[in-house]
Amino acid sequence: MSKIIGIDLGTTNSCVSVMEGGEAKVIANPEGNRTTPSVVAFKNGERIVGDAAKRQLITNKDTVYSIKRLMGTDKKVTLEGKE
Repeated sequence: MSKIIGIDLGTTNSCVSVMEGGEAKVIANPEGNRTTPSVVAFKNGERIVGDAAKRQLITNKDTVYSIKRLMGTDKKVTLEGKE
């Protein structure tokens, strides 16, 4: 039987859950947290997400945060030379 997965893409944090036995159960991230910062960074061809990306927010210009605020707009983001 297939499972239903729900994703809450938040402006600040995101959360993933799965339906099991008629109940939604939150899936912890690799650090054991129930939410993950909605931050993605790109460095040397590598994608960095969550807390690790948030920690380099100020030092890495190729870090995206609060991107949800731009959804549905014409605003574009350029990262690693790509739009």
